[in-house]
Amino acid sequence: MDYTESKLTTVKQDHVPFLQYPSSYQDDVSRRQCLIYLIPGNPGLVAYYEPFMKTLRELLDEREKEEGCRYAFHIYGRNLLGFEDEDHEPRFGATTTSCVVTEPFTLEDQIRGVCYGVQEVNNITLGGGRTFDQIILIGHSVGAYMVLETFHRHHQGRLDETVWNGAGSAAAEDKSANGQPPFPASVNLKAGILLFPTISHIARSSSGQKLDWLRASPLLDRTAHHVARGFVGLWPRWLLGTFVRRLMGFPEHAAAATLRFLASTDGIWQALHMGKDEMRSITEEKWGEELWEIEDAENCAGKGSRGLDQTKFFFYFAKKDHWVADDCRDEFIERRKRHEKGRTKVVIDETGIPHAFCIHHSESVAEKVKVWIEDIAGR
Repeated sequence: MDYTESKLTTVKQDHVPFLQYPSSYQDDVSRRQCLIYLIPGNPGLVAYYEPFMKTLRELLDEREKEEGCRYAFHIYGRNLLGFEDEDHEPRFGATTTSCVVTEPFTLEDQIRGVCYGVQEVNNITLGGGRTFDQIILIGHSVGAYMVLETFHRHHQGRLDETVWNGAGSAAAEDKSANGQPPFPASVNLKAGILLFPTISHIARSSSGQKLDWLRASPLLDRTAHHVARGFVGLWPRWLLGTFVRRLMGFPEHAAAATLRFLASTDGIWQALHMGKDEMRSITEEKWGEELWEIEDAENCAGKGSRGLDQTKFFFYFAKKDHWVADDCRDEFIERRKRHEKGRTKVVIDETGIPHAFCIHHSESVAEKVKVWIEDIAGR
């Protein structure tokens, strides 16, 4: 199945790169099967997160071997759309037979791509018609925003299903009235882990101000990706590799991902196009209070007080983040404190881990995430 966006660019789903680290207890029917689905930031290459995912796999392997563990944890992540030349056709900038020039994917396209990806992995991974008992979404940077949007659409799917069950086919026709495809309520989203999240007023951050200035300049808005692509094209690949590895100090996994990104035809344009759209779209917090709450009837049935005390979203902020304005972060934290029914936990890092944790700090962040996954699953 292909997803076709409004500007006639078709996603070749089988060509979107992914990484997966399944549990060795996949066939153990006595365990609850839990999917941990990673959503990258921008640039959306899952290869940046390989050490993080491998470390998390090792940590969860240890947990699964402990006596009394009732879970099997499966880890999966895939690229955002447009960062691999082979994952879409035609190439960006092509003129179609209807004289429309194709453009990179927007933030909305990426969110829909995430919803599609989660459903596909949920439906086909375990085989035999089985689906996951629980799904935990992990989002980094703008991927955190996509986590919240996915949960929001999942909640809307529940509401639509309730209306449909009571109103018949007419309600089904209205499911996409807001322009957003429904996200099936049958997908069991459990919780979200949001790492260095950019979820409000990203244009007010120090890096966001620079990108927003580029967006506001008509000339740069139209030509920045051509200039960037042309500049990179002047460098021999070996010299780019030397710059990335030695001067930037990237370890091999990050250097390889960066060089692949820079060498692609459409990757730089996709990153800039999506980044500018983030400046337009990620502004005032727009979700209702119900997003942050646990749905008592479904999630707390038979669990007593523990269900009511569960955390739904874990937020991990840097103390200083060039993509997150301090005042926006602090305002968000205060709003969560005032929401009595909200089930969120916020941690501000005190160890100096930067926004791009997946370059040098994968292991330490994986250790924190492992603890939160245990909390979500229930020790």
